[in-house]
Amino acid sequence: MNLTSAMLAYLGAGIGAGLAIIGAGNGIGKLAASAMDGIARQPSAGGDIRGAMIVAAGLIEGATFFALVICILLALK
Repeated sequence: MNLTSAMLAYLGAGIGAGLAIIGAGNGIGKLAASAMDGIARQPSAGGDIRGAMIVAAGLIEGATFFALVICILLALK
């Protein structure tokens, strides 16, 4: 079986996109679970915790979007 560079680029892009999505889902899930735990322990700090969670989730989504763009560039190579 002869693997060309295009085939390897498609394979790498598919694996990379899958890992990026799995990592982002795992990170945001842990972030939300920790935030809900913190709000349950101290309800008065709910607003601050929620704000920090939204900022952190945005950063995670940004890193995931960057990884997906790299995967698309590899696929279009």
